[in-house]
Amino acid sequence: MAALVSTVAAEIKNGFDLTSSLVPEEEIFRGGPPRDGIPAIDKPVFMPATQSALTDEERVMGVYFKGIAKAYPIRMLNRHEIVNDTFAQTGVVVSYCPLCGSGVVFLMPQSKQVNTFGVSGLLYNSDVLLYDRESESLWSQLMLKAISGQRRGEALTLLAATHTSWGEWQKRYPSTLLLSGASASSVSYNNNPYADYENSEQLWFPVGQESSAFRAKERVLGLSINGVDKAYPYSELASSSADFEDVIGAQTVRIIWSEAGQSAYALDSEGRQLPSVSAYWFAWFGFHPQTQIYRAINK
Repeated sequence: MAALVSTVAAEIKNGFDLTSSLVPEEEIFRGGPPRDGIPAIDKPVFMPATQSALTDEERVMGVYFKGIAKAYPIRMLNRHEIVNDTFAQTGVVVSYCPLCGSGVVFLMPQSKQVNTFGVSGLLYNSDVLLYDRESESLWSQLMLKAISGQRRGEALTLLAATHTSWGEWQKRYPSTLLLSGASASSVSYNNNPYADYENSEQLWFPVGQESSAFRAKERVLGLSINGVDKAYPYSELASSSADFEDVIGAQTVRIIWSEAGQSAYALDSEGRQLPSVSAYWFAWFGFHPQTQIYRAINK
């Protein structure tokens, strides 16, 4: 009698094969738009800061890398979620998930061909899953890792970035470049499609683990050093010194808080900005449930 062969149908969502995914397939959700329904910016156009019409309060993701400063307006990242860019010929991916409020910037993974990232239309833990167009592997933004496809298990290299106000970023880097609307001239950025979501405590998609330590959408600065994760909630930083030292994973770091810019970043002992994640509390905790939490001493 011929042996029976057991076959398991591959789980396909938005055209992506989730077989052998590092996360449970049933916890990967379609976000609504199809694959590439949210269009990444592949040919970014920049302008000098002097030509900007942004107000000082406008939110941006700021990146200083290879001696070059660039700012990416959140109003544009809300509509695109990914900017494939280069700094001195080094490929960089600027990513933003409006559902998690998470700005994450990383080096473009090495590839035999010119590679870029797109928006898969899928979510894990309410966070965007990106895909690289060469291998079509899915990558978790906040796990900083490929969860399926040929590059499954490969890690991303996080870069330093700051979620801040345009005015504060210009003070730090007066010669910064600014991402221009000319990068996608057919898209309007006049309204924020996530305004109601940002102002509520409601989550649109399930997350695996939750914490009531802070409001779900309390913004935090998240650091991971030597295997230790730590969150710096903005409400705690607002009650602290604007400039103080802390220790994470046996490494001394310097935390800088700007009340005016409603932003935070971290420096190492030599004054270099450390890679970090800016995100809502629920999102940071969902991916770092063992996180330490900074508490203001004088609160």
